Parts: sequence; C-alpha cells; structure tokens
Amino acid sequence: MVIDMPEMFSVEEASEFREKIRGHIDEGFSSFVLDFGGCAFIDSTGLGVIVSSYKKCVENGGTIKLKALNANVLKIFELTRLTHVFEIV
Repeated sequence: MVIDMPEMFSVEEASEFREKIRGHIDEGFSSFVLDFGGCAFIDSTGLGVIVSSYKKCVENGGTIKLKALNANVLKIFELTRLTHVFEIV
C-alpha cells in the first residue's frame, strides 16, 4: 500500500498519520511504501512516528519502504542514520 506523505510532516500531521497507518494495520495490511514526492520537510516527531509504525509493521511480518525523498528530507534520514533501517526505493 502506498501512502502519500504531507508537504510538511511535523507534529501537527504526525498524530493523523499514526492513526491512519494503525488503521491500515488493523485491517490486515503490514507493508507500506511512504511516498515523499510532495514532502518538503520532516521533523523529529514525524521521524518518531515513522519509526514506531515501522516497528509495528515488522511485528506483523511487514515493512515500510521510503520513496521519492527530496535532498532535504533524505539528509534528515542520513543524519539520523535511518537510511540503515529503511529501504529507499
């Protein structure tokens, strides 16, 4: 399942994202591709929600992959070394 990420993925959007992905997990989905094509910014809260969602997916036999990260967003994932956790497609 592909999920389009918001333009500014920060504390305001994180709660909504968490509920959305947990709803999909409850429906039986466990693997997701997060499309960052329209996302220009992510903060630590956004990163935390993605990491906790990833853990939930792995517990259910799935995974989260990242797609279309722009240079600024990719830099955040590199600085936090999350590029070693997530597959970027």
